[in-house]
Amino acid sequence: MIKSMTGYGKAEAALPSGKLTIEIRSLNSKNADISIKSQLLPKEKELEIRNKIAESLVRGSIDVFLGFEANSQAGAKIIDEELVKEYYKQLAQIRTSLPSSNVESDLLPSILRFPDILNSQTSNIIDEEDWPVVETAFDEALESIDEYRTKEGAALYKDITSRIRNILNLQKEVELHEPERLQTVKENIIKAAEECKIKLEPERFEQEMVFYLQKLDISEEQLRLRQHCKYFLDTIDSEPCPGKKLGFIIQEIGREINTTGSKANNADIQKAVVKMKDELEKIREQSLNIL
Repeated sequence: MIKSMTGYGKAEAALPSGKLTIEIRSLNSKNADISIKSQLLPKEKELEIRNKIAESLVRGSIDVFLGFEANSQAGAKIIDEELVKEYYKQLAQIRTSLPSSNVESDLLPSILRFPDILNSQTSNIIDEEDWPVVETAFDEALESIDEYRTKEGAALYKDITSRIRNILNLQKEVELHEPERLQTVKENIIKAAEECKIKLEPERFEQEMVFYLQKLDISEEQLRLRQHCKYFLDTIDSEPCPGKKLGFIIQEIGREINTTGSKANNADIQKAVVKMKDELEKIREQSLNIL
Protein backbone atom coordinates (compact mmCIF):
# COMPACT_ATOMS: atom_id res chain seq x y z
CA MET A 1 0.00 0.00 0.00
CA ILE A 2 1.33 3.42 -0.94
CA LYS A 3 1.97 6.18 1.60
CA SER A 4 1.45 9.91 1.46
CA MET A 5 4.32 12.29 2.19
CA THR A 6 1.96 14.45 4.26
CA GLY A 7 1.80 13.42 7.90
CA TYR A 8 1.94 14.32 11.57
CA GLY A 9 3.22 12.40 14.57
CA LYS A 10 3.60 13.20 18.26
CA ALA A 11 5.07 11.50 21.34
CA GLU A 12 6.11 12.42 24.88
CA ALA A 13 9.03 11.42 27.11
CA ALA A 14 8.91 11.74 30.90
CA LEU A 15 12.29 13.00 32.17
CA PRO A 16 13.37 13.65 35.78
CA SER A 17 13.35 17.38 35.06
CA GLY A 18 10.00 17.48 33.21
CA LYS A 19 8.07 16.40 30.12
CA LEU A 20 9.63 16.42 26.65
CA THR A 21 7.24 16.62 23.69
CA ILE A 22 8.32 15.55 20.20
CA GLU A 23 6.31 16.55 17.11
CA ILE A 24 7.14 15.58 13.52
CA ARG A 25 5.38 17.10 10.52
CA SER A 26 6.00 16.34 6.86
CA LEU A 27 4.92 17.65 3.47
CA ASN A 28 5.79 16.51 -0.05
CA SER A 29 9.31 17.09 -1.39
CA LYS A 30 11.63 15.49 -3.94
CA ASN A 31 14.15 14.54 -1.24
CA ALA A 32 14.37 14.11 2.53
CA ASP A 33 14.66 17.72 3.74
CA ILE A 34 14.90 17.46 7.54
CA SER A 35 14.76 20.54 9.75
CA ILE A 36 15.13 20.22 13.53
CA LYS A 37 13.57 23.36 15.01
CA SER A 38 14.87 23.15 18.59
CA GLN A 39 18.00 23.68 20.68
CA LEU A 40 16.99 20.97 23.14
CA LEU A 41 18.40 18.06 21.14
CA PRO A 42 22.05 17.39 22.10
CA LYS A 43 24.36 18.16 19.18
CA GLU A 44 26.07 14.81 19.42
CA LYS A 45 22.70 13.08 18.89
CA GLU A 46 21.48 15.16 15.97
CA LEU A 47 23.08 13.07 13.20
CA GLU A 48 21.71 9.87 14.74
CA ILE A 49 18.20 11.32 14.81
CA ARG A 50 18.47 12.65 11.26
CA ASN A 51 19.50 9.21 10.01
CA LYS A 52 16.64 7.58 11.93
CA ILE A 53 14.11 9.99 10.42
CA ALA A 54 15.49 9.62 6.88
CA GLU A 55 15.42 5.83 7.12
CA SER A 56 11.85 5.79 8.43
CA LEU A 57 10.21 8.52 6.34
CA VAL A 58 12.42 8.24 3.21
CA ARG A 59 11.24 11.46 1.55
CA GLY A 60 9.48 14.72 2.35
CA SER A 61 9.90 18.20 3.78
CA ILE A 62 10.16 17.18 7.44
CA ASP A 63 10.05 19.52 10.45
CA VAL A 64 10.92 18.27 13.94
CA PHE A 65 9.80 20.24 17.01
CA LEU A 66 10.90 19.59 20.60
CA GLY A 67 9.08 21.21 23.50
CA PHE A 68 9.84 20.97 27.21
CA GLU A 69 7.64 21.53 30.25
CA ALA A 70 9.69 21.58 33.46
CA ASN A 71 8.33 20.18 36.69
CA SER A 72 8.00 22.44 39.74
CA GLN A 73 11.51 21.81 41.08
CA ALA A 74 13.34 21.93 37.77
CA GLY A 75 11.35 24.98 36.71
CA ALA A 76 12.76 27.17 39.49
CA LYS A 77 14.70 30.22 38.31
CA ILE A 78 18.49 30.02 38.45
CA ILE A 79 20.57 32.97 39.63
CA ASP A 80 23.60 33.70 37.46
CA GLU A 81 26.14 34.09 40.26
CA GLU A 82 29.02 35.27 38.10
CA LEU A 83 26.86 37.92 36.46
CA VAL A 84 25.69 39.17 39.88
CA LYS A 85 29.31 39.56 41.00
CA GLU A 86 30.22 41.47 37.84
CA TYR A 87 27.27 43.84 38.19
CA TYR A 88 28.09 44.37 41.88
CA LYS A 89 31.71 45.18 41.02
CA GLN A 90 30.74 47.74 38.39
CA LEU A 91 28.11 49.40 40.56
CA ALA A 92 30.49 49.56 43.54
CA GLN A 93 33.00 51.42 41.38
CA ILE A 94 30.32 53.85 40.23
CA ARG A 95 29.13 54.40 43.79
CA THR A 96 32.53 55.76 44.88
CA SER A 97 32.09 58.70 42.49
CA LEU A 98 28.58 59.60 43.68
CA PRO A 99 27.45 61.48 46.79
CA SER A 100 26.73 59.00 49.54
CA SER A 101 23.24 60.38 50.06
CA ASN A 102 22.21 59.27 46.54
CA VAL A 103 23.48 55.67 46.74
CA GLU A 104 21.79 52.66 48.27
CA SER A 105 23.79 51.09 51.04
CA ASP A 106 23.08 47.55 49.68
CA LEU A 107 23.31 47.04 45.93
CA LEU A 108 22.23 43.39 45.91
CA PRO A 109 18.41 43.91 45.90
CA SER A 110 18.74 46.26 42.92
CA ILE A 111 20.96 43.84 41.00
CA LEU A 112 18.53 40.96 41.54
CA ARG A 113 15.85 42.94 39.76
CA PHE A 114 17.90 42.96 36.53
CA PRO A 115 16.05 40.78 33.95
CA ASP A 116 19.11 38.80 32.84
CA ILE A 117 20.09 37.73 36.38
CA LEU A 118 17.35 35.09 36.65
CA ASN A 119 16.81 32.48 33.97
CA SER A 120 15.30 29.07 33.43
CA GLN A 121 17.73 26.29 32.62
CA THR A 122 16.28 24.75 29.46
CA SER A 123 19.54 23.76 27.80
CA ASN A 124 21.16 20.40 28.46
CA ILE A 125 17.92 18.99 29.89
CA ILE A 126 18.56 15.68 28.09
CA ASP A 127 21.34 13.84 29.89
CA GLU A 128 23.03 10.71 28.60
CA GLU A 129 21.08 8.53 31.04
CA ASP A 130 17.83 10.07 29.73
CA TRP A 131 18.62 9.29 26.08
CA PRO A 132 17.02 5.79 25.89
CA VAL A 133 13.68 7.32 26.96
CA VAL A 134 14.03 10.16 24.46
CA GLU A 135 14.99 7.77 21.65
CA THR A 136 11.94 5.62 22.40
CA ALA A 137 9.77 8.74 22.16
CA PHE A 138 11.28 9.53 18.75
CA ASP A 139 10.44 6.00 17.61
CA GLU A 140 6.85 6.44 18.82
CA ALA A 141 6.53 9.78 17.00
CA LEU A 142 7.87 8.21 13.78
CA GLU A 143 5.46 5.31 14.15
CA SER A 144 2.62 7.78 14.64
CA ILE A 145 3.46 9.79 11.52
CA ASP A 146 3.91 6.57 9.54
CA GLU A 147 0.36 5.52 10.49
CA TYR A 148 -0.90 8.94 9.41
CA ARG A 149 0.92 8.66 6.07
CA THR A 150 -0.47 5.16 5.49
CA LYS A 151 -4.02 6.36 6.10
CA GLU A 152 -3.56 9.30 3.72
CA GLY A 153 -1.93 6.95 1.21
CA ALA A 154 -5.01 4.73 1.18
CA ALA A 155 -7.16 7.70 0.17
CA LEU A 156 -4.65 8.69 -2.53
CA TYR A 157 -4.57 5.13 -3.87
CA LYS A 158 -8.34 4.94 -4.15
CA ASP A 159 -8.60 8.27 -5.95
CA ILE A 160 -5.70 7.81 -8.37
CA THR A 161 -6.45 4.23 -9.42
CA SER A 162 -10.10 5.13 -10.06
CA ARG A 163 -8.94 7.96 -12.36
CA ILE A 164 -6.59 5.63 -14.27
CA ARG A 165 -9.55 3.29 -14.82
CA ASN A 166 -11.59 6.26 -16.03
CA ILE A 167 -8.88 6.94 -18.63
CA LEU A 168 -9.02 3.29 -19.75
CA ASN A 169 -12.81 3.51 -20.10
CA LEU A 170 -12.46 6.70 -22.14
CA GLN A 171 -9.88 4.95 -24.30
CA LYS A 172 -12.47 2.29 -25.09
CA GLU A 173 -14.81 5.07 -26.22
CA VAL A 174 -12.11 6.30 -28.58
CA GLU A 175 -11.81 2.83 -30.10
CA LEU A 176 -15.57 2.67 -30.64
CA HIS A 177 -15.46 5.87 -32.71
CA GLU A 178 -12.38 4.86 -34.71
CA PRO A 179 -14.17 3.12 -37.68
CA GLU A 180 -16.60 6.03 -37.92
CA ARG A 181 -13.72 8.52 -37.88
CA LEU A 182 -11.83 6.85 -40.72
CA GLN A 183 -14.95 6.50 -42.83
CA THR A 184 -15.77 10.18 -42.29
CA VAL A 185 -12.28 11.19 -43.38
CA LYS A 186 -12.59 9.09 -46.54
CA GLU A 187 -16.02 10.52 -47.38
CA ASN A 188 -14.82 14.09 -46.87
CA ILE A 189 -11.92 13.58 -49.28
CA ILE A 190 -14.23 12.12 -51.94
CA LYS A 191 -16.72 14.96 -51.44
CA ALA A 192 -13.99 17.58 -51.73
CA ALA A 193 -12.73 15.99 -54.94
CA GLU A 194 -16.24 15.95 -56.41
CA GLU A 195 -16.80 19.61 -55.53
CA CYS A 196 -13.54 20.49 -57.26
CA LYS A 197 -14.51 18.24 -60.17
CA ILE A 198 -11.37 16.18 -59.83
CA LYS A 199 -11.48 12.76 -61.42
CA LEU A 200 -10.06 10.14 -59.07
CA GLU A 201 -8.38 7.05 -60.43
CA PRO A 202 -9.58 4.20 -58.19
CA GLU A 203 -6.21 2.46 -57.86
CA ARG A 204 -4.21 5.64 -57.26
CA PHE A 205 -6.92 6.96 -54.95
CA GLU A 206 -6.79 3.84 -52.80
CA GLN A 207 -3.01 4.08 -52.52
CA GLU A 208 -3.14 7.72 -51.49
CA MET A 209 -6.00 7.04 -49.09
CA VAL A 210 -4.09 4.26 -47.37
CA PHE A 211 -1.05 6.52 -47.07
CA TYR A 212 -3.14 9.39 -45.66
CA LEU A 213 -5.06 7.22 -43.21
CA GLN A 214 -1.83 5.74 -41.93
CA LYS A 215 -0.83 9.23 -40.86
CA LEU A 216 -4.09 9.57 -38.96
CA ASP A 217 -3.97 6.09 -37.46
CA ILE A 218 -4.06 6.11 -33.64
CA SER A 219 -4.04 2.38 -33.00
CA GLU A 220 -0.42 2.41 -31.82
CA GLU A 221 -1.11 5.33 -29.48
CA GLN A 222 -4.08 3.49 -28.01
CA LEU A 223 -2.04 0.32 -27.53
CA ARG A 224 0.74 2.22 -25.74
CA LEU A 225 -1.82 4.13 -23.66
CA ARG A 226 -3.30 0.85 -22.39
CA GLN A 227 0.17 -0.50 -21.66
CA HIS A 228 1.21 2.63 -19.73
CA CYS A 229 -1.98 2.58 -17.67
CA LYS A 230 -1.45 -1.09 -16.83
CA TYR A 231 2.17 -0.38 -15.89
CA PHE A 232 0.97 2.47 -13.67
CA LEU A 233 -1.44 0.16 -11.80
CA ASP A 234 1.19 -2.61 -11.50
CA THR A 235 3.75 -0.15 -10.13
CA ILE A 236 1.45 1.44 -7.56
CA ASP A 237 0.46 -2.05 -6.36
CA SER A 238 3.91 -3.60 -6.18
CA GLU A 239 6.40 -0.93 -5.05
CA PRO A 240 6.56 0.55 -1.53
CA CYS A 241 7.75 3.99 -2.67
CA PRO A 242 6.59 4.41 -6.28
CA GLY A 243 6.11 8.20 -6.32
CA LYS A 244 9.00 9.16 -8.59
CA LYS A 245 8.43 6.31 -11.05
CA LEU A 246 4.73 7.12 -11.29
CA GLY A 247 5.70 10.64 -12.33
CA PHE A 248 7.61 9.26 -15.32
CA ILE A 249 4.73 6.95 -16.30
CA ILE A 250 2.30 9.89 -16.13
CA GLN A 251 4.48 11.75 -18.65
CA GLU A 252 4.24 8.81 -21.06
CA ILE A 253 0.46 8.55 -20.62
CA GLY A 254 0.15 12.27 -21.35
CA ARG A 255 2.23 11.93 -24.51
CA GLU A 256 -0.10 9.26 -25.95
CA ILE A 257 -3.23 11.23 -25.02
CA ASN A 258 -1.86 14.38 -26.68
CA THR A 259 -0.92 12.53 -29.85
CA THR A 260 -4.38 10.96 -30.01
CA GLY A 261 -5.92 14.40 -29.72
CA SER A 262 -3.76 15.89 -32.46
CA LYS A 263 -4.70 13.08 -34.89
CA ALA A 264 -8.33 12.66 -33.88
CA ASN A 265 -10.18 14.83 -36.39
CA ASN A 266 -13.40 13.69 -34.72
CA ALA A 267 -15.59 15.58 -32.25
CA ASP A 268 -16.47 12.57 -30.08
CA ILE A 269 -12.84 11.49 -29.80
CA GLN A 270 -11.78 15.04 -28.98
CA LYS A 271 -14.30 15.12 -26.14
CA ALA A 272 -12.92 11.86 -24.76
CA VAL A 273 -9.36 13.22 -25.05
CA VAL A 274 -10.30 16.35 -23.08
CA LYS A 275 -11.78 14.19 -20.33
CA MET A 276 -8.62 12.03 -20.31
CA LYS A 277 -6.45 15.14 -19.93
CA ASP A 278 -8.58 16.35 -17.04
CA GLU A 279 -8.26 13.00 -15.24
CA LEU A 280 -4.52 12.86 -15.89
CA GLU A 281 -3.95 16.37 -14.54
CA LYS A 282 -5.67 15.42 -11.28
CA ILE A 283 -3.57 12.25 -11.14
CA ARG A 284 -0.42 14.32 -11.67
CA GLU A 285 -1.31 16.67 -8.81
CA GLN A 286 -2.08 13.81 -6.43
CA SER A 287 1.01 11.81 -7.40
CA LEU A 288 3.30 14.61 -6.16
CA ASN A 289 2.30 13.61 -2.62
CA ILE A 290 3.02 9.88 -3.05
CA LEU A 291 6.10 8.59 -1.26
